[in-house]
Amino acid sequence: MARTIFEEIIRRGLSAGQYPARTEQSRRWYRETASKLSRINDLSFFKGDPSRLVNNPIIGSMYMFFYDPKTADKLPYYDVFPLIFPFKKTVDGFYGINLHYLPPQLRAKLMDGLYEYANNDRYDETTKLKMNYSLLQRASTLKFFRPCVKRYLNSHVQSSFMYVRPDEWDICLFLPTERFVKQSKQNVWADSRRKIGR
Repeated sequence: MARTIFEEIIRRGLSAGQYPARTEQSRRWYRETASKLSRINDLSFFKGDPSRLVNNPIIGSMYMFFYDPKTADKLPYYDVFPLIFPFKKTVDGFYGINLHYLPPQLRAKLMDGLYEYANNDRYDETTKLKMNYSLLQRASTLKFFRPCVKRYLNSHVQSSFMYVRPDEWDICLFLPTERFVKQSKQNVWADSRRKIGR
C-alpha cells in the first residue's frame, strides 16, 4: 500500500531527527514541509486507512470531512472540507473550531496555544485537547479562535469523519485543503483578520 502524505512527511521528519509535536523546532519543520505541497486531492485522504474513518467525532480530536451547510445560500462564504477540533456536542450536531478560517501563520499561533491544553504529551491516539467555549474565551493564547467557531449539523455532513492523529496535526494544519465556496481563501482570511483585529 502506498504511503499517505502524512506517513511520507513523518518518515522524512524522523530521518531528519524531527519528532512530531515534541518541540517548537519540530513543529516548525513539519509545518514548513507541508506548506510546500501544492493542491491536494481531498478524496485521497479517505482511501488510505479505513480505520481512520468514524461516524461520531470525539471532542478534542482533529478531523476532516465534507460538509454542505444548511444555510449555504445565505452565507457569504463557507468551507466544504473543514479541518476541525470539535469542542461541544449538540442534539443535532456539534460546534467545532475550523482552522481553515485562519491564514496558516495564525493557524500556527492558535495551534501553539491549543497544545497547552493537551491531556498528555504522547501525541498518540490517547492525546486530546481539553477545551470548551469558556476556556477558548478566557485563554489569551487562544485569541485567534473566534472566526473559526462553526456549528455543524449531522444531517448536512457529507462523508465519514477522517481522524487526524495527533502526530499529524502540524502537517494537516498547513496542507492546502481549505475549500471555500463564494470567496477566495485570501478574502476569507482577510475577513478573519478583521474580526480578530489583526
